[in-house]
Amino acid sequence: MSAPAQGFEERIGAIMILRITEAEVVGRHALKLAFNDGTRKTVDVAPLLDGPIFEPLRDPDCFARASLDPVCGTVAWPNGADFAPEALHELASQEAPSRA
Repeated sequence: MSAPAQGFEERIGAIMILRITEAEVVGRHALKLAFNDGTRKTVDVAPLLDGPIFEPLRDPDCFARASLDPVCGTVAWPNGADFAPEALHELASQEAPSRA
């Protein structure tokens, strides 16, 4: 699942549209992510798993079915759950974040 997203860095004027370019499940509720701004980090999304669409993702087997949506540039699951790239970008890193 860590294949780069099809697409490109999108800009509107001087504002970049944040996209996830690589995603890998690395724990019960952890994702290793790369963003189109060069940020790379591992995040725990457990605090975001609230509400009916996200509740199934509390099951690690369901969470493990995450995939990169190359059209939207984010992580998505077969039940329709997904997160805005900005929400994942703002989560604290489980390791020291790096920039490519």
